[in-house]
Amino acid sequence: MNVDGHVCTGLPLKQTEGSVPGKRCGSCMANLGLHNYKLKDVFTWNLLKTIAMGQALSLMICGTAVSCQYLAEAGVETPMFQSFLNYALLFITYTSYLCCRKGDDNIYQILKTKWWKYLLMGLTDVQANYAVVKAYQYTTLTSIQLLDCFVIPVLMVLSRFLLKTRYRPVHFVAVSVCLVGVGAMVGADLIAGRDQGSTRNVLLGDGLVLLSAALYALSNVGQEYTVKNHSRVEFLGMMGLFGTIISGVQLAVLETSAVGAIKWDTKIMVLFVGYALCMYALYSFMPTVVRLTSATAVNLSLLTADLFSLFCGLFLFHYTFSGLYILSFLVITLGFIMFNAVPTYTLIPHADSREAGLDEPVLALTEQNHDATSKCLLPLAEKDSESTAASAAILPPA
Repeated sequence: MNVDGHVCTGLPLKQTEGSVPGKRCGSCMANLGLHNYKLKDVFTWNLLKTIAMGQALSLMICGTAVSCQYLAEAGVETPMFQSFLNYALLFITYTSYLCCRKGDDNIYQILKTKWWKYLLMGLTDVQANYAVVKAYQYTTLTSIQLLDCFVIPVLMVLSRFLLKTRYRPVHFVAVSVCLVGVGAMVGADLIAGRDQGSTRNVLLGDGLVLLSAALYALSNVGQEYTVKNHSRVEFLGMMGLFGTIISGVQLAVLETSAVGAIKWDTKIMVLFVGYALCMYALYSFMPTVVRLTSATAVNLSLLTADLFSLFCGLFLFHYTFSGLYILSFLVITLGFIMFNAVPTYTLIPHADSREAGLDEPVLALTEQNHDATSKCLLPLAEKDSESTAASAAILPPA
């Protein structure tokens, strides 16, 4: 990726009143340290909106989990068919929309220049979905909950090298806090005797979970790059196209007999429809949240999805309640707030500097609120002492 500047993502930096364009970046950088943040600057409407959107995504995943649980109780195990339904819905809506576009954004031009990128993204996404569902046949729920968190460190590494994202120490502390919350959730499961699942081949099952986490991380990095540099519709349209093709082929090879053996009735059809709609809503809404935050932040918020599933299970499947579930939710939420409290920095295309009238590479600080987005641009080649100090503050050593 040939890019020459950086953009920061996270909570908006408070702009100093009366600042002038040439001095704005200095005032922005003065607020980058966590010790300079006040509670009123952290707990903003933007943060509350981000938390709400993240939990909405978790509820959608909860809907798919509950649907899968009922389908499993009915003896239906067709993970590829369920994925195919979701990709088919994406194809019908977003891919069809791309076909109707004109100019350089139509589907022909996209496929002509970037088909292989979206093929790889579709392949990784389909296999990630299949691997994690398949893992339930070989290992326990506890192992899956713990090992599935592997997606977060992999995401951070991939973001660092592929998206050139710069993390601060507080981000690593925030991730650790979230993982402690997951540990509390798993501990509650063990105390309540919910160590469900198979032990037929634990090594294979754990390997499938780790493989799924790595593939999800790769797919999420591709999603973040696409929605921030191209468009949400392009990403979803291409995922619908290649996801439908790939999952359709695997469905024909792996699950034809399983689908044929389903005893269709109203309940089974409602469960399939519910699962497909929850997955479709998740895929449609997630790029919007990723664009506002980052793939890593979104995956941190999704750690609460298992908790929502457990809360539903208290009423639907008569699970045993534990106070550790509440503690786990609060700890994960605290870690998510910490992660979003301080901006991260990501490379942006050189075109942003040309749009601003600068001939040199730039560092861009993105300030977002509910009604506007602005950028502070700072030439990297500036020789005066203020610019040198600012560059050192904004670009910490890798």
